Amino acid sequence: MLAVVRRRSDVADIFDKVLAGERVTPGEGLRLLACRDLAALGAMANVVRERLNGDRTYYVINRHINYSNICVNACRFCAFSRRRGGAGAYEMGLEEIFRVAREALAEPITEFHIVGGLHPELPFEFYEAMLRGLKALAPDVHLQAFTAVEIAHIAQMGGLSVREALERLVEAGLGSIPGGGAEVFSPELRRELCPTKLPGEAWLGVMRTAHELGVRSNATMLYGHIETPEQIVEHLDRLRTLQDQTGGFMAFIPLAFHPEHTALAELPPATGRRDLQVMAVSRIYLDNFPHLKAFWIMLGLKLAQVSLSFGADDLNGTVAEERITHAAGARTPQAATVAGLRALIEEAGRTPVERTTLYEAV
Repeated sequence: MLAVVRRRSDVADIFDKVLAGERVTPGEGLRLLACRDLAALGAMANVVRERLNGDRTYYVINRHINYSNICVNACRFCAFSRRRGGAGAYEMGLEEIFRVAREALAEPITEFHIVGGLHPELPFEFYEAMLRGLKALAPDVHLQAFTAVEIAHIAQMGGLSVREALERLVEAGLGSIPGGGAEVFSPELRRELCPTKLPGEAWLGVMRTAHELGVRSNATMLYGHIETPEQIVEHLDRLRTLQDQTGGFMAFIPLAFHPEHTALAELPPATGRRDLQVMAVSRIYLDNFPHLKAFWIMLGLKLAQVSLSFGADDLNGTVAEERITHAAGARTPQAATVAGLRALIEEAGRTPVERTTLYEAV
């Protein structure tokens, strides 16, 4: 069947490179994004997926803590952020954060996933105290906290370099860094969509520093708005280059843009076909990333299940009370059960594996 799909495809030459374990070029990445043969893209992505992970599909039992939506940025694609004092603005104090964490510990979770807005007043010590308090409360729970954008902001609030801030956060309990805030690296695109946000080059710099300190991280890309194919390939290429140099990225997560309640609400949401295409091309291009994650909160559980045949080997986790995507109108549940995730994985013909944040099998 694989030979039949390859033979009829207009990217058969790239298919041959993938089968041989050879790296595709940026020009070939553009051809893959233009390819209309979704079956061929899926078959190529599945070759890479199974080469790296076999039939294993991972999930983690985690709890999201979005500690505040107050943010100094005003990104046009964001429905989550608020100005302080504005309608819907909130910030969680330390005791509320610890209360939420204690309640989550009723389940056998292994990860707290902590992200929020760039708060204009919270001091650096607040973030240290948050990590220390959570670690004291649950010493065996991994803390994946603060995107590269947040870390740069937190460092600035403390008058510290990124390296100094990371060293102190790690000492306080930081385990790894989520991949958010990357959006699309193109400076032209960022000037139009998020002109005050940390530039793409600086995002990569934070991750490089983290990797040098032994802190692993994820990476993301927000697609489905006004980006061009060239900007997508450039983004993937910058990530692949940094991974060649540091090896510090664990997983890549393509994030589908949800336009509802944003300044880009007139745009249509990404189609299922586009989601699978970006998933597959990302898996083919990022040959040095161990894992590709289907973030079911954005994709929906059904399409996330299909994506397991288009390069994805990770369904994220149980999540619990995700707020950022739901602020943009996501219709997905705010939590999934372990039994539900395992059933989806098994029905797709894959083997479910509960993992830690660092991809150790539980």
